[in-house]
Amino acid sequence: MPWFVWLLAAGVLGVAEFFALTLVLGLLAGAALVAAVVAGVGIGVLGQFVAFGVAAAAGLVVVRPIGLRYMAQQPLTREGSDALIGKRAEVVREVTATRGLIRLSGEEWSARALDESLVIPVGAVVEVMEIDGATAVVYPRELLP
Repeated sequence: MPWFVWLLAAGVLGVAEFFALTLVLGLLAGAALVAAVVAGVGIGVLGQFVAFGVAAAAGLVVVRPIGLRYMAQQPLTREGSDALIGKRAEVVREVTATRGLIRLSGEEWSARALDESLVIPVGAVVEVMEIDGATAVVYPRELLP
């Protein structure tokens, strides 16, 4: 098989991995590149398929588990408003589905309840579930599982 066929296969698999994000198609693209090099050196079709199979197996058995473990890790530091998610705050002005005020990390933030049916009273402790622009979306601590 000509080397450019393997190169084309690698390109197609690489593009498919870009959309799928499974770490499988990308490793198969790498294996196709190995087969393209083997074909470029002049080794026959059987050798090309063996090289593809060995490279694919090595990638899927060794590299993929390491990559998945790395991708599953939380970032070490969160910055900006992302750092506020999960923090506790105190309600300063009653929080409803549309408005409210909390004290969060020493600052007052506008807030709204995550559950639209909740009315959170002044003095309640809440947890920041997300940040929506300049508004903290909160949920009462005593209702969390």
